Amino acid sequence: MSDTLLIAFALMLVLEGLVPFIAPNAWRETFRRLIQFSDGQIRFIGLTSMLVGLTLLMIFQ
Repeated sequence: MSDTLLIAFALMLVLEGLVPFIAPNAWRETFRRLIQFSDGQIRFIGLTSMLVGLTLLMIFQ
């Protein structure tokens, strides 16, 4: 179980690093826009992301 968790974490880091590596200006602009969001909007984005991830885990498990 811990090996799988570490592999998943490593894959997440690789995927998270793709956009700043490939398109740093787009990544920077995205964060400029994100800091203008309210806390509620950011929480909604986080909740939506978690729900999509959980749904994908249930589908492909």
